[in-house]
Amino acid sequence: MNFLDGHLFPENQDKLIITAAPYGPEWIPSDYPEDIPVSMEDQIQKAVDCYNAGATVLHLHVREADGSGSKRLSKFNELIAGVRQAVPDMVIQVGGSISFAPESDGAIAKWLSDDTRHMLAELSPKPDQVTVTVNTTQMNVLEHMDERDFAGTSLGTPNGRRAFSEMVVPSNPAWFEEHIRRLSAAGIQSAFQFYNINSYETVERLIRRGVYKGPLVMNWVAISGGMDAPNIYNMANFLRAIPDGAKLTVESSMRNVLPINMMGMSMGLHVRCGIEDNLWNQKRTGRMSTVEQIKQLVRVSNEMGRDVANGKEAREILKIGVFYDTVEETLAANGYSPNRNGGNQGFLQKAA
Repeated sequence: MNFLDGHLFPENQDKLIITAAPYGPEWIPSDYPEDIPVSMEDQIQKAVDCYNAGATVLHLHVREADGSGSKRLSKFNELIAGVRQAVPDMVIQVGGSISFAPESDGAIAKWLSDDTRHMLAELSPKPDQVTVTVNTTQMNVLEHMDERDFAGTSLGTPNGRRAFSEMVVPSNPAWFEEHIRRLSAAGIQSAFQFYNINSYETVERLIRRGVYKGPLVMNWVAISGGMDAPNIYNMANFLRAIPDGAKLTVESSMRNVLPINMMGMSMGLHVRCGIEDNLWNQKRTGRMSTVEQIKQLVRVSNEMGRDVANGKEAREILKIGVFYDTVEETLAANGYSPNRNGGNQGFLQKAA
């Protein structure tokens, strides 16, 4: 991205899009019973509450009636349908892991098979986005956390610690190329989850080869444990690489969430919060619900003079439902230089 004079001024930035991640699949209901919805009615209401607080993108996971993370597509269909009816303008983003909670006590938290994840392209009603990971990596979600962040929760038990520190995100080329094709064919936007600059570069190559022909909408996931650490050097390195037309949401975990979000808000990027990412206020003197976290970001953004997008505005900014016909159109729409022509070295900027 290029940052010209005035880029820090709100009139030169998109309205802020807040993604809410309120379902917290790594937790069990007893970890935070005040803010983990279990019944389908409560899960739908949680989406409504997040939307009313100012979040316009819903990162969606589903629970069974017993509180366990659901891996049944029928439950996803039920929740999506309920949210669609209750808050039709909210952007629904299904977590591509489906649910990475362990199957049994002491088991490693594993993502589901390639075939099962491909079936997210067949959800009905279809979501607006499905998150797509690129390149297999470690996902030790506990690595940069403080012991006090998860003390007294299921993650603090020996089995919970083992389950979520040993987790691996499986994403090999045969899987993610096919997954992107299926999502695009279904009219579902791929919301790319980038853990470092290498995973981003893989997607740029997919775009240049015509595998993905749509808007580049993505998260920079700075949670360490095999992914970028949440610091200004990693963020700046990532921002220097991505094109001007990309829409980037920044994401971290626990008490890194607010400062990373504040950095992102000041630079015109977009943000994510919720109990899937963080349980605490900044001094760890008390827990913050997902709705409280959203309201905090709205207050901070308003102090910066940056308006928060409503649902329809978020859809326009993210170009929900938009796809392109050619590689050249995709590159131009996302702010990339064109593909190299013949034997030349390539362009450092768009052709005149």
